Amino acid sequence: MTDWTAGYMADIDYTYGYYAELNPQRIKLAFLSAGLQPPDVQTACELGFGQGVSINLNAAASNVQWYGTDFNPSQALFAQELADASGAQAHLFDQSFEQFCRRDDLPPFDFIALHGIWSWINDENRQIIVEFIERQLKVGGVLYISYNTQPGWASMVPMRELLAEHTRVLGAPGHAIGGRIDDALEFATRLLDTDPLFAKANPLVKQKVEQLKKKNRNYVAHEYFNHDWAPMSFTQMADWLAPAKLNFACSANYLDHIDIVNLSPEQQALLDSLPEGNYRQMVRDFIINQPFRKDYWVKGGRKLTSLQQTQQLRQQAVLLISSPEYMDLKLSGMLGQADLNKDVYEPFIELMGDFKPRTLAEIETSLPQLSFSQIQQAVMVLITKNDLMAVADNTGDAGPPCRALNQHIANLSHSMSEFEFNASPVVGGGFALSRFEQLFIQARQQGHKTPAEWANAVWPLLEAQNQRLLNEGKTLENAQENISMLTRHAEILSRKWPLLKTLELVD
Repeated sequence: MTDWTAGYMADIDYTYGYYAELNPQRIKLAFLSAGLQPPDVQTACELGFGQGVSINLNAAASNVQWYGTDFNPSQALFAQELADASGAQAHLFDQSFEQFCRRDDLPPFDFIALHGIWSWINDENRQIIVEFIERQLKVGGVLYISYNTQPGWASMVPMRELLAEHTRVLGAPGHAIGGRIDDALEFATRLLDTDPLFAKANPLVKQKVEQLKKKNRNYVAHEYFNHDWAPMSFTQMADWLAPAKLNFACSANYLDHIDIVNLSPEQQALLDSLPEGNYRQMVRDFIINQPFRKDYWVKGGRKLTSLQQTQQLRQQAVLLISSPEYMDLKLSGMLGQADLNKDVYEPFIELMGDFKPRTLAEIETSLPQLSFSQIQQAVMVLITKNDLMAVADNTGDAGPPCRALNQHIANLSHSMSEFEFNASPVVGGGFALSRFEQLFIQARQQGHKTPAEWANAVWPLLEAQNQRLLNEGKTLENAQENISMLTRHAEILSRKWPLLKTLELVD
């Protein structure tokens, strides 16, 4: 009998995360920063959509027509329920890559995305995907792909194999995967405590095993315990994608565009001595010991002139999403933490603190003391810090699908805490909202006006499920303590109300 999982972890649910890089809106700033013409994305495809969070939020919040598949039927069912709730253009399937990629009824795509897939499938499926990209990605289209890479994973490759083999050889029959993972990690700890030569040669492995013991078991299962697991170098990835006529465009991780916090002057000089191309990317990965890449590849990318680049950048609108009083002027990169220039960031944040969208041209006019290059870098830095978001160019009539989906998500939040995003037509995708924030918004929609009233409306729901809040790691036992803590959370949300209105998440 054929194993429908193809060696992929299927007996524990995937996480309910939203991955911003899957939103086509993010391509524009990354491409423009690299001097490339961004694509106009009308059709998009996600291969391996997991629980369907990203594909559904992106479909509801834009006029992009999305297609996707995930081989796990329970995950595909949950994703389809989200699509049914929004009524958006999401065509979802529970087919294997082989079945889906060989369909003859799919449109050509402007954007194809794979997040957390490539490193955990076998070569046969990789070949199927490359052939699909070659056939279905339009000229000028973009591929987003993330994958584990060398050299950052070099020391963990043998340890990962040891962990996975422990679950296979010594895992108790019938024992749930979470328990088998715990047993494997405990055995690895016992092994490392004997001070083996492997640990001496790879001193960070013990620290990484300890970190794994603290991580969500759903994440650990899918990251480390699939049958196939193959970190590869950038040049190996380039070789895989060459038959699909793809060239590396730029990193989808905005932090990678800010060299000053990632590379020393000597390292930058070394890279500058190399021609643009795959080898330069490989060398950069050695410099920063890269463990995970998030990249955009393009089929026939077009370089912009300096004037074209600046003109298009000036048209991009952005929106501050953090309250200025909670923001710090620091940025963490591969070189550690750097202080941001107050003369640049304080006036920028003050201007944007009214939570109104502005184009970079409008910011430039309002802050004549700043150069355009300073404004552009501030935008990239603040998006990296999750303090700023790019505003979507044209999302059509995405308001009704967003409202319908967000209502469904709010109802889900009654009993689950993992789904922590809503769909916003203003940013063309997902926006982070905790379970409590979703419940407070729903309470206000039901007529409860003040933060205290929101808290009192939410508490009976938690109490009925025997759920309690934490304060500094301590469980709050009595109702009054829980309501007081809920009120504090609600008051924080109330101060974000102007932002939520701008995002069209509330009336």
